[in-house]
Amino acid sequence: MILAVDIGNTNIVVGGYQEEELRFSVRLSTDAARTSYEYAAMLDRILGLYQVDLPAVKGAIVSSVVPPLSTALCQAVRLLCPEVEPMLVGAGMKTGLNIRIDNPKELGADLLAAAVGAMVKYPLPAIVVDLGTATKILVVDENRCFLGGSIMAGVMISLRALSNNTALLPHISLDSPVRQAIGTNTIDCIKSGTILGAASMVDGMIQRYREAMGKEATVVACGGLAAPVIPHCRTPIILDDDLLLDGLLALYHKNEK
Repeated sequence: MILAVDIGNTNIVVGGYQEEELRFSVRLSTDAARTSYEYAAMLDRILGLYQVDLPAVKGAIVSSVVPPLSTALCQAVRLLCPEVEPMLVGAGMKTGLNIRIDNPKELGADLLAAAVGAMVKYPLPAIVVDLGTATKILVVDENRCFLGGSIMAGVMISLRALSNNTALLPHISLDSPVRQAIGTNTIDCIKSGTILGAASMVDGMIQRYREAMGKEATVVACGGLAAPVIPHCRTPIILDDDLLLDGLLALYHKNEK
């Protein structure tokens, strides 16, 4: 089994691949205060839950946008599986991409993994929309060149900013669906503005990307907040919850010794 771990600002996603098939995917809350021993205990419980014996883990790859946790998670894997040296996504890796941005070292590990996932799974060119703590959009062209992208405040960041900076607007959950575009009460108005507003932004940005590229492109979405937003987009978009993990697996195979 190969473990793929993506450390985000809000969640840590752990996936286990058995013979190229994703056997499990688990989402944990990101907590920079946890130690490597605590994360090792959590990984141990996850593997036990899916009846995976520790000797079955033959490799691991970690991507991270939270530097303090990069070391903790890698050490957690070592504690559980002393024979496994985790691979940390970063500069110098073989990716199969020609990274055409001003400073390739600035490219986040999550964006790199998502771009590689799109490259190996879908026809190029491809536009990837990653709706997580931040909303990110990136482009890989038909020549496997990573051209760049956009970064916006994420859905939950915008929602928290709205309630934190107003006296009367409440904190709400996005668990229930949007009922209508024109809200008739405060909660429905906030849901409409938050979810449908995000969907409209995604539609508009995709249109601008296509105009800038001068051609059509496959559009694929991932991230923890993609599920409530993407169904409301008017652009045909493939929702792929495993895109980033699949990209990590591809990176692992490109760089394994």
